[in-house]
Amino acid sequence: MRRLVIDTATRACSVALFEDMECIAACHEVIGRGHAERLVPMISELPGQGLADIISVNVGPGSFTGIRVGLSAAKALGFAWNVDCEGFNSLALLAAIARNSLGSAQPIDVAIHGGHGELFFQPFDAEGAPTAGARSLLPEAVAQISIADYLTGDAATGLVEMRANAVALDVVSDARFWPNIAHLPVMPPSAAYVRGPDAKLPAAK
Repeated sequence: MRRLVIDTATRACSVALFEDMECIAACHEVIGRGHAERLVPMISELPGQGLADIISVNVGPGSFTGIRVGLSAAKALGFAWNVDCEGFNSLALLAAIARNSLGSAQPIDVAIHGGHGELFFQPFDAEGAPTAGARSLLPEAVAQISIADYLTGDAATGLVEMRANAVALDVVSDARFWPNIAHLPVMPPSAAYVRGPDAKLPAAK
């Protein structure tokens, strides 16, 4: 079975094509912005233009725009190819990549920058399973509840300076590591923003 994995929820933009659990082709760039412009060309460069039996897409938390870009592409391709789409957690993927860099099973806390000075935070056990839900919190609050010896994500270095006895692991999201989270429950193909939208409708009078 072929699986197309799409990852656009963070500053990286990556796609990977798997035959069962073996990655047969991939493309990865750290671009910050511009996911919409790069994603479709990346997919078209894969064998068979990425044609797969199932699509897995990063549903967040992360960049509002990046999440929407990935979901839109996944759903459009799923409709065109008549295949199912599944979601996966951006923070779980980062934890798995960090664990791989360590070469051993360790609890890892993940923190990435969100909006309004807050961080998206979620802790994971040594097997990669979340021990609590993802939350959007101020850095000071995250520093108080983060207890793992290892932290990863683009906010990890700042948190380590606020904590004692912790190590920051510098990793970047990458669709090629999807098999490392394949054992986790599948998420629906809908955005996991965690934090509400900045724009709100005016209250009814």
